[in-house]
Amino acid sequence: MDLITRYYDGCSSSDVQLMVETLHPDVVHWFLTGNVGTRAVHGAEHLARYWRKVARPIQARWVVDTICASADQAVIEWTMFWVPPGSSTRVATRGAEWFVRTDGLISEIRSYYRMRPEDTGLDGFPYAERGYSTQVAERSSIHPAAHTFHHQNGDQ
Repeated sequence: MDLITRYYDGCSSSDVQLMVETLHPDVVHWFLTGNVGTRAVHGAEHLARYWRKVARPIQARWVVDTICASADQAVIEWTMFWVPPGSSTRVATRGAEWFVRTDGLISEIRSYYRMRPEDTGLDGFPYAERGYSTQVAERSSIHPAAHTFHHQNGDQ
């Protein structure tokens, strides 16, 4: 769990080095067809710089809400809080990802979510009652420090 939350802390803070420390050099990140930029991203440095480029303009913050893991794989639910271009309203996009670990590092990520300029999630699901992140608490019971990570200015 620590490996995955550290990866998302790097994404949320646009900290390329922190992300690279969690990623296998040959990592592949797959995206669900239908979102903007759905081509797979290959390589640790490339993926880390990709997230820095994507996250900064939309003020993205990821929170790991749940995790189910074995020694070499994990499935998580997450929430990304962000501001759509042309808007001042922060929205929550909920998604799930499958992680594969090789040599102690993240070697594959398969993302399942739809990027929309409004809140997304399961209709009627009791997110707050189950310890998930919410609009008023951008942190979860398993990723309580998520709200402390902010985007850094300048390149790393």
